[in-house]
Amino acid sequence: QLKSLGFSFDWQRELSTTDPDYYRWTQWIFLKLLERGLAYQAEVPVNWCEALGTVLANEEVIDGKSERGGHPVTRVPMRQWMLRITAYADRLLEDLDELDWSDSIKEMQRNWIGRSEGAAVRFQVQGMEGSELEVFTTRPDTLFGVTYMVLAPEHPMLKELTTPENSSAVESYVKAAASKSDLDRTSLSKEKTGVFTGSYAINPANGEPVPVWVADYVLGSYGSGCIMAVPGHDSRDHEFAEQFGLPILRVVDGGELPYTEAGLAVNSSCSETGLDIDGLKQPEASARVLEWLESRGLGSRQVNYKLRDWLFARQRYWGEPFPVVYTEGSLEPIPLPEDQLPLTLPETDSFKPGGMGQSPLANVHEWVKTVDPVSGGPALRDTNTMPQWAGSCWYYLRFIDPTNKGYMVDPEKENVDLYVGGAEHAVLHLLYARFWHKVLYDLGVVSTKEPFQRLVSQGMILGEVEYTVYKNAAGEYVDEDHPEAQAIQVPEDECQADSNGHVLKADPSVKVTARAHKMSKSRGNVINPDEIVERYGADSLRLYEMFMGPLRDTKVWNTKGVEGVHRFLARSWRLLSDGVEDVEATRDQMKATAVMLKRVTADTEEMRFNTAISAMMEFVNAANKWETRPRSALEPFILALAPYSPHIAEELWSRAGHSGSLTYEPWPTYDESLLVESSVTLPVQVNGKVRGNITVSKDAAEEDVLDMAMKVDNVTKFTEGKKVVKVIYRAGRILNIVVK
Repeated sequence: QLKSLGFSFDWQRELSTTDPDYYRWTQWIFLKLLERGLAYQAEVPVNWCEALGTVLANEEVIDGKSERGGHPVTRVPMRQWMLRITAYADRLLEDLDELDWSDSIKEMQRNWIGRSEGAAVRFQVQGMEGSELEVFTTRPDTLFGVTYMVLAPEHPMLKELTTPENSSAVESYVKAAASKSDLDRTSLSKEKTGVFTGSYAINPANGEPVPVWVADYVLGSYGSGCIMAVPGHDSRDHEFAEQFGLPILRVVDGGELPYTEAGLAVNSSCSETGLDIDGLKQPEASARVLEWLESRGLGSRQVNYKLRDWLFARQRYWGEPFPVVYTEGSLEPIPLPEDQLPLTLPETDSFKPGGMGQSPLANVHEWVKTVDPVSGGPALRDTNTMPQWAGSCWYYLRFIDPTNKGYMVDPEKENVDLYVGGAEHAVLHLLYARFWHKVLYDLGVVSTKEPFQRLVSQGMILGEVEYTVYKNAAGEYVDEDHPEAQAIQVPEDECQADSNGHVLKADPSVKVTARAHKMSKSRGNVINPDEIVERYGADSLRLYEMFMGPLRDTKVWNTKGVEGVHRFLARSWRLLSDGVEDVEATRDQMKATAVMLKRVTADTEEMRFNTAISAMMEFVNAANKWETRPRSALEPFILALAPYSPHIAEELWSRAGHSGSLTYEPWPTYDESLLVESSVTLPVQVNGKVRGNITVSKDAAEEDVLDMAMKVDNVTKFTEGKKVVKVIYRAGRILNIVVK
């Protein structure tokens, strides 16, 4: 298929992130991260599947079970490698402004990083001298509205705060929460659950005690793992409060509760504590609360991020080994010297997990047991491996220079001017690559702060539209949302459009749903390119995919649409299949070529392929009416067509009398002066009202323009017998004759 479709690849630039010559540099980068304190080990809660013997990503856990096999999954603490991406959070945010990326992708990264300014507030625990709970809030102006607090099930103080009479319920709840992924726990559609710990904390704003609950919608990995709940002005807190009958207070003037917008503070004063923000707008109220908290040592200004440090270890065989060792009984990693890189994976026939969260590498004892490069004594290798993201974080730097033995990247070949990639990579690959690139920039390895200056996210081509009706068990037509509805596909020619969508031709009372879906084998809607090539040719397939619409848009495949571009190529063939003539082109012919080239050049550079093709179509329609086939006017079209339809372009180039391939020809140029209109249509006004139009040279003299205008019948009608008192002439724009 690659050959038949005319794709051109330089296979000398082929690279594989699994090649030891490549991943020696991935390991080198890791050592630099470790050296700078950006790689570290920590006990973190992970999704552990005992049956599969591995840690699972949140996306791989559904309702407390593994996506593969449906095995039970629990949250357990495990020592893992982490990358301190949070150290670069502000730079990752600020430098987005310098990138030529779509606003939507940049906004996705901003939201993922989630920088928020607010306050850290300390709540004293009632009856426990010196114990306090710290929370982060972006709305200190709502402090008077706190009616309860919530701890994450992983909170380190939960056990201490749980009273004996509540311990059994809390323990059961924590155990149940351990089987849920973070995605399950934070789903907005999930019913709120929780258990009262039996303890109370003191609201610093008014001295009131508020109950402390444990609930799984609060995550231990975000903020302090504890929130102050303001059910009057937060949707999740409001839902929880209604579920458990907790008080709901209004402290911001506005609409129906929960009112989550800004507004004037109400019910927000306390003479005992000396805090009064009633009547203040949200910014002023928040500032007043912050000053009050700081003056009493009860809180401080704080910046928080949704972004978490990156869990960088996997318990799999397949992945880059960590280039570190440990001495017996020590958890302190010892980096391998650079001359011992790459550390390669051992050969093994067993890929079963090593147990207790260890990867299959733990079973390869002769590989695990090694020598401490510093002391020469016995040591053990790390049996975790790096995630699949590691190699893809920097492959673009190696793309142009994959065989360089001496350097990770040649400085002259490092820059990426254009990156084409889907929006699905917005908050993972693209963010990780930006983080690693900034580290490499700080190390002096690369000269740019960002890896991809320009990013274009291509849309998806969906399968052909499917037309569907629905019937119940009795065979009667029903709506799609009917509980007994069974889908039945119908041919397109049995349907017709109406004002509300589609209906059956045979019975217009029956609604037909018309939808396009992502191509998949399971749906049976995959378009086989070989069949299209067999019927229409490779150039027609290439051209249609680019002509369907803007590159960034999602588009619906329609095989009938291929026929349109196929006809265009047929017209191009008729125009040029007999070759070209060595005759002088007229100005109009060269102008048509220049107009086409300007549009195709600009549109191709901006990846507006569909409009570039439109320009070529218009040119061919016009050129087919010419009486001659001048070489100077038509060969540039062949060259412009070549990137889009290389096979027919090569044949037409040959028929134009060339023996070599046009692949090595320079991009065609055009004479800019041809694009300047030599004549213009000039409106003629009499006393400020348009009475006619004349076509004149752009720089025609006033007397010549006036002479032509006075010969226009409608102008004569309004000037005859009158005295011309003034003539206002703006060359190339307008003529106004003032008469009296």
